[in-house]
Amino acid sequence: MNHQDRQRLQRLLPYLQRDRRRLTLTLLLLIPVALAAAVQPLLVGQAISVLRREPTASWLSGLPDAQALQLLIGLLLVAVLLRLGLQGIQSYNVQAVGQRLTARIRDDLFGHAMALSLRFHDRTPVGKLLTRLTSDVDALAEVFGSGAVGVLGDLVTLMVIAATMITIEWRLGLLLLISQVPVTAGILWLQRRYRKANYRVREELSQLNADLQENLQGLEVVQMFRREQRNSERFARSTDAYRGAVTGTILYDSAISAFIEWVALAAVAAVLGLGGAMVTGGAMGLGTLTTFILYSQRLFDPLRQLAERFTQIQGGLTAVERIGELLEEPIEIQDIRFPPPVPTRAAAATAAEVIFENVSFSYRPDEPILREISFRIAPGEHVALVGPTGCGKTTVIRLLCRLYEPQRGRILLDGDDISTLPQATLRQRLGVVLQDTFLFSGTVADNLRLDAPISSDQLQQTCQELGLNPLLQRLPDGLASQLRERGANLSSGERQLLAVARVALRDPAVLVMDEATAFMDPSTEATLQRDLGVLLQGRTAVVIAHRLATVEAADRILVLQKGRLVEQGNHRELRAAGGLYARLAALQEQGLATL
Repeated sequence: MNHQDRQRLQRLLPYLQRDRRRLTLTLLLLIPVALAAAVQPLLVGQAISVLRREPTASWLSGLPDAQALQLLIGLLLVAVLLRLGLQGIQSYNVQAVGQRLTARIRDDLFGHAMALSLRFHDRTPVGKLLTRLTSDVDALAEVFGSGAVGVLGDLVTLMVIAATMITIEWRLGLLLLISQVPVTAGILWLQRRYRKANYRVREELSQLNADLQENLQGLEVVQMFRREQRNSERFARSTDAYRGAVTGTILYDSAISAFIEWVALAAVAAVLGLGGAMVTGGAMGLGTLTTFILYSQRLFDPLRQLAERFTQIQGGLTAVERIGELLEEPIEIQDIRFPPPVPTRAAAATAAEVIFENVSFSYRPDEPILREISFRIAPGEHVALVGPTGCGKTTVIRLLCRLYEPQRGRILLDGDDISTLPQATLRQRLGVVLQDTFLFSGTVADNLRLDAPISSDQLQQTCQELGLNPLLQRLPDGLASQLRERGANLSSGERQLLAVARVALRDPAVLVMDEATAFMDPSTEATLQRDLGVLLQGRTAVVIAHRLATVEAADRILVLQKGRLVEQGNHRELRAAGGLYARLAALQEQGLATL
């Protein structure tokens, strides 16, 4: 175990603090369990010594043979029952603590994953994150529940047995202890190789889950473009890679078990050879030799169990490594810990001023998306962003919502740098309707409220004002209707209507819309546009639009090209200027392009 492993394991200690009493009890029980296990071979050996009338322990020497045997059998039964009872208590406590540990880790992993910036999620497939939150955490639970305390118990048992053997007959005891050296060296040698192989298994499993998740989410495209056979072949390659990785771990797992068995047999043979010679020479009784033969088997039992737990332990260490890697991912976007400056304007849901000052941003260092963008949107002004695909329109919205941080420049909301505002405050003042609407499984009302404390009456009134009543009447239970995952039982336009409604319920100061009416039929769009006119009154609006009718209604149009602001003005001014906007508008009028 390297230094990083120890650091990551130490990171788990705070999760165990709440269960320290259970853990303390479990660790204290290790000693009586080990003593109960170590005394059993001794009692069996004493029974054989009594039957052969060999020298016995002092506390048995004055008793008749029948009474001595009865006492030994009774003590053996008590030792067996005591060991089984204490092991049952141990197992229950360990499993309970393990489940609580994994539940807390999974909660923290989920919270950390939700707090990571979109930059991290852009480069990390969802399937790989799911693997860390599910199978990696389960592997950690398995190694803690059946491995960690078990290994400690085995070590205590080894020490108790070793001390007992040395006390009874130091020569045979030393022989058995020496036999442990090659086993320990073999385990350590295989451990390093198995660890690397097991990490590859986890990586291949992550890729397998990522491929499966991608194909299930894109099933409609797969079927429409007849990709079933090709995608199945690709998934089969991922499966073969995972199978090959697992096969690589089987060799090490099998090798350690076989190695321990060979060493154990050799140790028993050595005890029989040396012990038999000592019994024949009268230096030791047969009862003592029997005790050592039983001890030799008991001595290797912890190592056998360690071999059986070998896969679990290494899988757990790999899981700790992968979980640690996720928890060590820095949270790029955080609230500043000192109090934010006093706002220059009221934080109520009134029109807000938005300023971009020399903002530059790139998703990758070699591909700048925005280059020194500067503009001001006055309170209550409605601004449209237009430009060719890839010019940075959506990036402007992402930066304004602080889903990403700009590399240079700053963004001001009512005079305050948004990096100094708490994220909750910033996003309460922004209402965002994206082109790709996401709905959670649950009721319509739940999707409209999300985390906002909105009464049922207010919900009904807003839905009526936004023209959602025809949609709610079509649903079987109105606002209480259950939505499937991602709102699959609604059309794209209906999902967009709900997205606009849940923004309206929050009464934002700045309304941001990324082609919000793209998936609506003309009738629904006309209804929504009329209702949006009411929603936009007294609010600042930033709209990404590709339709000329939407852009013409804006107070000002910002034209972006290759990450730069190349033109700005109203529709008439830009058409008269004859620049990029005029060319795009002319092409759209001919049906050849979008803005």
